[in-house]
Amino acid sequence: MYKAKIRLAYRIVIDNSSTFLWDKYVWEDTFKEYLMQNQQFNSKENPKNTFKELLTENEKSTQLHYLVGIAANGYVEQLKGNFHRLTDVLGNNYYPFVNYQLDIINTDITDISKHKIGLTFYSPLLALIDIIENNYLVSKNCEALNGFKTLMFPIQPHLSICYYQKNTFNESCENEKDRHN
Repeated sequence: MYKAKIRLAYRIVIDNSSTFLWDKYVWEDTFKEYLMQNQQFNSKENPKNTFKELLTENEKSTQLHYLVGIAANGYVEQLKGNFHRLTDVLGNNYYPFVNYQLDIINTDITDISKHKIGLTFYSPLLALIDIIENNYLVSKNCEALNGFKTLMFPIQPHLSICYYQKNTFNESCENEKDRHN
């Protein structure tokens, strides 16, 4: 029996100081995409240089989070559903994810060095068995009859439970996943 069905969210921030090559590619391509897409929302008469300024001028510019996020899609697909920078406590298993969301923290069309984005990776539904010594003890299988194959992820900054459903009916994670997709 498990305590709850959960979904974890892990967020990374990418800016000009990022050192991973993957981050640099995502950073550069999302900036290029922002330069193209912001033209739809920016005024020709009174253009705004920063994303924050653009947001105050045109509320529809919130669509830029999604539109710019498309530029990261190919890079995210390369990860094949496992984010390798976050491992279980043994260092063997990577953080599994089923989707992601990009948000623009800020950017400036005149200065690429001010481009800053966040990427949040969402896990599949997991069975939360327990929290032991600051670690989430989870299983990808919610229907185990004779025990669970488990993973332990350390509780840490930028890793959060973003969905929680207390287990009261012993419903499977797979059935729940079908309803939310």
